Amino acid sequence: MKRVCLAICLSALLTAASFARAGQAYFVAPAEIDAADMLPAPPADDSAENKAEIRQLHQIQDRRTPADVAHARADAAERDIFIFKNVLGDRFNAKALPLTAALSAHVEQDGSAEIKPLKHIFHRLRPYQFDKTLHPVCRATMKEDSYPSGHTVSGYLEALVLASMLPEKKDAIFARAADYAHDRLVCGVHHASDLEAGKEIAYALFAVMADNARFEAERRAAEAEVRKTLGLPPRSK
Repeated sequence: MKRVCLAICLSALLTAASFARAGQAYFVAPAEIDAADMLPAPPADDSAENKAEIRQLHQIQDRRTPADVAHARADAAERDIFIFKNVLGDRFNAKALPLTAALSAHVEQDGSAEIKPLKHIFHRLRPYQFDKTLHPVCRATMKEDSYPSGHTVSGYLEALVLASMLPEKKDAIFARAADYAHDRLVCGVHHASDLEAGKEIAYALFAVMADNARFEAERRAAEAEVRKTLGLPPRSK
């Protein structure tokens, strides 16, 4: 019996893993949002806007401190709702909040499923590919996939979910999301317009998610878990 259970559980895990690898969404069906039509094209290489963005990256590169780099690298390594632990405290962690961790993973899955095709459609050079005097301090790729910023989608999408559960903390949550996105500039791996596009996608995705019954059920369960763990009273319905 144990062997049968183990085989079934392993099969379920492998199926879930292959589902995630395939880039399929969890709450949002592909036809529910057309981000490629929603977004403007990124600034052309020879445009004034692109040149201004490159100047901005040089300014950030010239001014970034070792502490800035360490902070940006830590943010680059984490893409889940627990990037907000520095806002909510040590009790806000995946071990203490398994339902919240599961919701975060599903939200991240939807963000990734939406963003990956867009990067291939827009095919924008990374800043350091365009300007060889820019030196990234986080993991670099040679893919031409700068637009939109996937980390920014993740940060703002998770922020929207979390703020819906903790509206009294929304100002601090969105300030942290902006900081998380800005770290992609500190890393030297994105342009400002990549971040703007990522934020726009996050808001569009969340609007669709909010109408999904499965999302709302998971969100409500996570909200109860988070508020109890953080010692906050339940919200009145």
